[in-house]
Amino acid sequence: MFLIQGFQNNLSPNPLRLNNQARRIKRPGLRGMSPMDSIGLVVLAFLVGIASSLMGVGGGFVIVPALAMIYGIDPRSAVGTSSLMIVFTAISSTVAYAMQRRIDYRIGPLMALGTVPGGILGAYATSLVKSKELAALFGIFEIAIALRMAIDSNEGAREGGRGGRWVWERVLVDSKGEVFRYRINLPPALAMSFFGGLASGFFGIGGGAVLVPVMVLVAGIPMHLAVATSMFIMIFTSISAAATHVLLGNVLLEYSILLAIGIIGGTQIGAKVARRLRAKWLRRVFGLFLIFIGARMVISYLL
Repeated sequence: MFLIQGFQNNLSPNPLRLNNQARRIKRPGLRGMSPMDSIGLVVLAFLVGIASSLMGVGGGFVIVPALAMIYGIDPRSAVGTSSLMIVFTAISSTVAYAMQRRIDYRIGPLMALGTVPGGILGAYATSLVKSKELAALFGIFEIAIALRMAIDSNEGAREGGRGGRWVWERVLVDSKGEVFRYRINLPPALAMSFFGGLASGFFGIGGGAVLVPVMVLVAGIPMHLAVATSMFIMIFTSISAAATHVLLGNVLLEYSILLAIGIIGGTQIGAKVARRLRAKWLRRVFGLFLIFIGARMVISYLL
C-alpha cells in the first residue's frame, strides 16, 4: 500500500518541482546547452561583432531577442547578459579604431560623463518600468533619425557654428594620413549623450544607436570618426550598465563568456570594413540598421 502511494506521489505533479523546472527553462546554465547551441551562440556573436564595430553600436539589438527567444532566458537576464557582452564589444572595437587613429579622445571622455549616469539609471529602471511601450516610442524615434540621416547625406553639413566658447575646431589625421576637419557643438552633444547611456542600460544595447546620430547630426563629427569615438565612449557606458546589472543579479556569466569569444573576432573585421567604406555609404548602412531595430521595437509592441 505504501509502495503504491509512493508511486502515485511520484506521478502526481509537484508544484514546487514544476516551479523549479520553469526557472531552469528561463535561466538555463551552460551545462544544459548542447555543443551546437554553444557554437551557434559564438557564431552569432561573431556576426554581430562585425556589424557592431562597423556601425559603432553595441550589438544588443540582436543578442537580447536571441537570448530570450532562442535560448529561453528571461528578458531581464537577457538585457543584463547583453550589457556585459557589450563591454567586450567596446574594448575590442576601440583597440581596432585606436590603431587607425580615428578616435576623438577630446570629445569622447566628455560625452562619457553623460552616458555613465544614464547607463546606471537605465539599468536600474529595468526593475521598475515596463519597457514595452517605451520600446515602441524609442523605435519610432530611431526610424525618424534613420530617415534624417539618409536624406541629409552631406558629410560635415551639421558643423557646429562659426566658432565661440562652446564650439571646438578639430583637426584629426588618421594612420593613413587622411585629414578630418570639423567643428563640434558641445552643449547639445553633451546633453544628448545622457540619453544614449539611458538607452544602453534600459534596452541592453550599446547606446551607439543614439550616440552616433547625435555626433553626426548634432555635434558635427564626421561619420567615420563618430563610429570610432562611439565605441570608445561605449567602454564607460557599458561598464557602468553591466556593473549595475551584475549587482541586480541579471547577468549569466557563462553566456557572456561565449558571446565575448565571438564578439572579439567580429569587431576586428568590422573596423577594417568600416575603413574601406565611404562616409556616404556608411551613413546609409547605419540608417538601414536604425530602421531595422526601430521597426522591430514597434512590431514587438503591436504583437
